[in-house]
Amino acid sequence: MNRNAFQKTPYLFIAPTLLLLLTFSILPIFVALIISFTDMDLTGLADWSKISFVGLSNYQEIMTDPVFKKSIFNTLFYVVFGVPLVIVCSLGIALLINFGKARIFKAFRVIFYMPSITNVVAVAVVWSYLYNPHLGLFNYVLNLLGLPDVPWLQDPTMAKVSLIALALWRAIGLNMIIFLAALQGIPKSYYEAAQLDGADGWKQLTKITIPLLRYAIFFVSITTMIGWLQFFEEPFVMTDGGPLDSTTSVALFIYKNGFEFSNFGYAAAGSFVLFIAIIVVTLIQFRLNKQADY
Repeated sequence: MNRNAFQKTPYLFIAPTLLLLLTFSILPIFVALIISFTDMDLTGLADWSKISFVGLSNYQEIMTDPVFKKSIFNTLFYVVFGVPLVIVCSLGIALLINFGKARIFKAFRVIFYMPSITNVVAVAVVWSYLYNPHLGLFNYVLNLLGLPDVPWLQDPTMAKVSLIALALWRAIGLNMIIFLAALQGIPKSYYEAAQLDGADGWKQLTKITIPLLRYAIFFVSITTMIGWLQFFEEPFVMTDGGPLDSTTSVALFIYKNGFEFSNFGYAAAGSFVLFIAIIVVTLIQFRLNKQADY
């Protein structure tokens, strides 16, 4: 085989993936960027002559939109409380399963993983009934304990907490598997040496387990952070952003303006604000992790 042909062979294998990436990811990003500088709506889809260039006005308007500002606050609320909870709960369950001696811990892998593979819309509908203020299971249990009803999805703050609880329940399983795989990659000789030196369980956890899980924790924190910044399905199905826009995330704000109000240019501007925010947050996390390596 000719040397030049041999050097081109790898590109033939990655060509289909690159083509799909270009067609369904990179090209739509550039199209959305162009749309964000226009006043495109449903009429513009039918007649391109009705689309006009508006420059940065969409970006200027969205930065002063009170609903968008509220959606930013809501998204930050989801991230600040949701990300640490997912990491701590996933890691805690992974430690319990990995070091647990009883056979029941093997069944826990399936029990905790199942919510992450179920359809999010179906789960959200079921949890909407569980959160029902009059007929829901949660308030029924509280009443049996002599406690008053809780307005799970009716109170602005409680609604955010309720959505976080559902998303946490779904997110634990996948991250638990990641942590469990990382834990099983730690040589047992480290723990045996620590036990010979008289290290208790807490010292083994803080001096061996956590440091050796640094890259797994970093990966989970990155993917979880991006997921919570794009938080959409739960508020869309369960609250539609209510009450009083208290659960409207940035992703839901973009969806409503694009597909309910047909303000495609305005929605595209919001999507690029979110896109830039995700890139900045991700780069900061990579920078912090790189500094920690030194």
